[in-house]
Amino acid sequence: MQTYVLMTKLSPEVSGQMSDRAKLGRSWLGQVKDKCPDVKFIAHYALLGQYDFMDIFEAPDEESAAKVSMISRSNGAFQAESWIAIPYKRYVEMSQEI
Repeated sequence: MQTYVLMTKLSPEVSGQMSDRAKLGRSWLGQVKDKCPDVKFIAHYALLGQYDFMDIFEAPDEESAAKVSMISRSNGAFQAESWIAIPYKRYVEMSQEI
């Protein structure tokens, strides 16, 4: 399984629904679990900056990671990006192979 980081920025309409945030989040997670059963979430953070949320998850391939982003966008995310995350030790090993 590969590790990914999902960075999400909500649309202004969804951002204004603070009182519904928990319900909307559960609905989104249910859709991800239904459509991407192999995805395993490691952490979920609310952010105070350019993005509203950051999720760290494992997925079997890039198509599964892309689906997580697509589900986010279909649920009111203005922007959703899935980035591959390489463990630092492996990154150093790769740099020595170049």
